[in-house]
Amino acid sequence: MFTKWLVAVALICASAFSMAGETVAHKHAHEKKSTVVATAHKSAVKKVAVKAVKRKHVRHAKSAARHVTRVKHARKTQPRRYAVARNDVGSLVLMSSMALVVSQDDEKTIYAKHPGVRSPIASLTKLMTAMVVLDAGLPMNEPLMVTWDDVDMLKGSSSRLPVDSVLSREDMLHLALMASENRAASALSRAYPGGRHAFIEAMNRKARELGMAQSRFIDPTGLHAENSATAQDLVKMVKAAYQYPLIRQFSTSESYDVALHEHSLPVHFKNTNALIKNDNWDIGLSKTGYINEAGRCLVMQARIAQQPVIIVLLDSQGIYTRIGDANRVKKWIETKALRASSRTAKFG
Repeated sequence: MFTKWLVAVALICASAFSMAGETVAHKHAHEKKSTVVATAHKSAVKKVAVKAVKRKHVRHAKSAARHVTRVKHARKTQPRRYAVARNDVGSLVLMSSMALVVSQDDEKTIYAKHPGVRSPIASLTKLMTAMVVLDAGLPMNEPLMVTWDDVDMLKGSSSRLPVDSVLSREDMLHLALMASENRAASALSRAYPGGRHAFIEAMNRKARELGMAQSRFIDPTGLHAENSATAQDLVKMVKAAYQYPLIRQFSTSESYDVALHEHSLPVHFKNTNALIKNDNWDIGLSKTGYINEAGRCLVMQARIAQQPVIIVLLDSQGIYTRIGDANRVKKWIETKALRASSRTAKFG
């Protein structure tokens, strides 16, 4: 009887050891499988990451290649101007992708950086809009209404002019130039004889008359990225716009209050160019512009070192970069003038 009991105990123990062994083996196998799966997953993730980085580099490389192509084209089509820019830059370094500074009197190039490269111009467009409005000779006191047709459905930009607001043509022009109000510019184009389509045709016709061969306008606000021009063309546009007293006055006023029926108090608008309020600047005309495709843009007529100049800055990245570039241009011109004056005084 005791022998049978020992045999039973032995069988039970053997079975238990066998099950434990299988459990340990199964555990080891599972851990090994998990390690393999984890390693494979890590490798797959790494491959995906590498591919993503490569795609990013490819995009950057393509973008750089396109930029180089534009620069090469500019050098080929405008070799003399480009050569002048390269030899005359000195220590001036600007962050704007394209820039051109010329003497207003004789259009002699003072500084140039890719002046022949065509680029979106954003709200610089409104200078052309203003010239077309004034050329039409329409009554400036005629009331114009903001409608839903003037609401920006392309970029979704905001406006402080509510739908159904009524302002005179003069006030609309003032806000379009000074505060870069898109709805005001749109309303001005709708009120043109023949409507907006005829207005845009007039914009392009005016550009051709001014010799702006590389410019194109398809809307009066500049919200569309296909509104484009070169810095060379924009110099011609600024020089022409400077001949209009109202454009000079409205584009350089620091602020303007307008009465809107939705508000009990006048609504206060400010100039989009902070340099207007700077006493160190003598600015005769100004216009800013910005959309993602164009970057930060700025054109000005200003008197620097007793010399009237036209400044064009395109595609600046960063909110204050175009202002910094403008100040660098001013300081650079003043320094050159001071050195020239010193040499004259020294050598007679």
